[in-house]
Amino acid sequence: MMEKKVALVTGSSRGIGKVIATRLAAQGYDIVINYARSKTAALETAKQLEGLGSNVLVVKSNVGKVDKVKEMFEKIDERFGRLDLFVNNAASGVLRPLMELEESHWNWTLDINSKALLFCAQEAAKLMEKNDGGKIVSMSSIGSIRVLENYTAVGVSKAALEALTRYLAVELAGKNIVVNAVSGGVVDTDALTHFPNRDELLRDAEQRTPAGRMVEAEDLANAVMFLLSDEASMIRGQTIIVDGGISLLT
Repeated sequence: MMEKKVALVTGSSRGIGKVIATRLAAQGYDIVINYARSKTAALETAKQLEGLGSNVLVVKSNVGKVDKVKEMFEKIDERFGRLDLFVNNAASGVLRPLMELEESHWNWTLDINSKALLFCAQEAAKLMEKNDGGKIVSMSSIGSIRVLENYTAVGVSKAALEALTRYLAVELAGKNIVVNAVSGGVVDTDALTHFPNRDELLRDAEQRTPAGRMVEAEDLANAVMFLLSDEASMIRGQTIIVDGGISLLT
């Protein structure tokens, strides 16, 4: 069994996931990069992380499908024989007004944003148990507690993710697994290009954020890295909001 610690970051070929994976690689972790579509980006990211000294496993997997999740964790077990950190970052969702949502939109969004956490956490816990525990951090959004335009399915899926974070934190505590989440405000990443009102969102966030600037991917990564550290071991089942204070405004 390898002594070097291993971190899985889902949806880590780009955006916030890539930033987190890069920070973990710089701290000496071996990294599992998970992607669904962007193979070129995943391989480019892997090359960069290998340059930082990490052994990198790249796994294509739709985390909304339980059989694919199980296959991914089998590959992690085969390659590394352990898992110490799991960052549940992969996300998707249909951005439509409530009255335009179809069953397929709902299922797609809830599968990737909520169901994935449950079944990935189950598999992660089995590997983490082998080495006296680990840490799980999920990425949420303030749409879980605030009503945002065209965000019904995603907002509900993130609310479910935050509730599941609390249940996991209690049930996995006996295995010495710490579980939390980070909720972000508007961040200008590739994901935001799918929002029909992207420009308006960015303009509003820039003008209204009390901190005087928009939240950046590095800000979210900072919170994730803190929750993954030993200093945060007594924070359990919490969702830390990183939004420069904008959710405090009416």
